[in-house]
Amino acid sequence: MRTLAIPAVALVLASGLSIPLAAQQRYLSSDVEAGSRLYRNNCFACHGPEGNSIPGVDFRRGQFKRVSTDDDLFRVIVNGVPGTSMPPTSVNDAARLALVAYIRSLHDSATSAAGSGDAARGKILFEGKGTCLTCHRVNGKGSRVAPDLTEVGAIRTAEYLERSILAPNESILPEHRVVRAVTRQGAVITGRRLNEDTHTIQLIDQDEHLRSLDKSELKEYTLLTTSSMPSYQGKFSSAELADIVTYLLSLKGVE
Repeated sequence: MRTLAIPAVALVLASGLSIPLAAQQRYLSSDVEAGSRLYRNNCFACHGPEGNSIPGVDFRRGQFKRVSTDDDLFRVIVNGVPGTSMPPTSVNDAARLALVAYIRSLHDSATSAAGSGDAARGKILFEGKGTCLTCHRVNGKGSRVAPDLTEVGAIRTAEYLERSILAPNESILPEHRVVRAVTRQGAVITGRRLNEDTHTIQLIDQDEHLRSLDKSELKEYTLLTTSSMPSYQGKFSSAELADIVTYLLSLKGVE
């Protein structure tokens, strides 16, 4: 698990202190993103993709049975709920805080996205003005150079999607980073990293070819920290941006 950028005020949780009010109101986008992956691994099976599969609990509506504050939510994640199917979550405090951040973001994104845009217009902008299918793929249509967005609405929040459009360098994930490799013969290969182990790295290059490289055969190997996606800051109006985000939120799986 990668290191989370947790505010210093939140790190006292291991000593039993409460989450400060400031931390309850705002979390880092990196916390929310890390929490989304933890949610899929630890919570998805019972709570479902929308957080509403348990009767009386709906994360998007901010509805809980035993929780009124983030401190309460953190304790439920730590201890579980005795006598129910909710077990303690076996992750560290930083990961538990990330889960709190993501669960709270579900409600925030549901509120902000409701009626904020038009998905049909967003699809037209996505495929037209934005030329997003040049790199991304949706429901079998488009390129494989960038991540497939077919299920992005089920795993990302409105806030994250908006930031990824306006400031992609701030939201790039380790598994989506671009690799630049130079072979011993001088050939330069760039592409999105798919998998890596001690001896090899697998990537999809700019021509959508799957490549497996032996690290011992490379003269240079660099994992780029910037996104290959350009910023769309100033390229879309606020209404257009809302339409695109609403369209992306509507993508829940193959149609």
